[in-house]
Amino acid sequence: MTVLRVAVAGASGRMGKMLIEAIANADDMVLAGALDVAGSPAIGTDAAAALGKPCGVLITSDLAVALTDAEFLIDFTRPEGTLKHLEYCAAHGVKMIIGTTGFDEAGKAAIAEAAKKTAIVFAPNMSVGVNVTLKLLEMAAKSFASGYDIEIIEAHHRHKVDAPSGTALKMGEVIASALGRDLNEVGVFAREGVTGERDPSSIGFATIRGGDIVGDHTVLFAGIGERVEISHKSSSRVTYAHGSLRAARFLSDKANGLFDMYDVLGLN
Repeated sequence: MTVLRVAVAGASGRMGKMLIEAIANADDMVLAGALDVAGSPAIGTDAAAALGKPCGVLITSDLAVALTDAEFLIDFTRPEGTLKHLEYCAAHGVKMIIGTTGFDEAGKAAIAEAAKKTAIVFAPNMSVGVNVTLKLLEMAAKSFASGYDIEIIEAHHRHKVDAPSGTALKMGEVIASALGRDLNEVGVFAREGVTGERDPSSIGFATIRGGDIVGDHTVLFAGIGERVEISHKSSSRVTYAHGSLRAARFLSDKANGLFDMYDVLGLN
């Protein structure tokens, strides 16, 4: 059995720890590197110490050291950090699984360019359930193309720094594409004061931040006399970790190219 050598960025964060635990429990993977920002109190500590099973991999802020023996880097950090990691990975042939959200168009273009040199799975949400939900939304949008108002409501923990969430935006993009619309033109991200009557072609977004909510997303198709709600609720980050490992396995035989979770799950 081939063992995949995986490094994790943001190793001391909530998602990083979950990824390290998932790798430790996977029969076909081994933790090859652990990366964190300079100044983190975790620097120099064993990456799996929190699991009670030290693995001998020390958390470092040196990208070259963290990726010396790695074939893959899983990155759920911040856009500015991910883009630095991206440049190195493209130059050294390290494959990437990118779950970071909040990229601007230039950042997305940089990821597409890097994918010419190495293989990348880039998705705003690595959850298998979320990606099946996206497929359901695509189907629903085509049936609710007229006579239904579309609103996307998302909720996350108090520490999330971008809004709307990458998953909510992806839901909007999927729906808009199914309807032949451009989300940049029809997305409504704030309402206050006298807003006037709702534009029937618009797709509205509402954002909630509070507590330790892992991630809730609901799309409301509101018609006359009925409404349909399609929801996904995460109770643990473990679903993102498992999806990320599935993405790494998918990339194992890819030399380069840009893929998403639809590709990983065979939903395209």
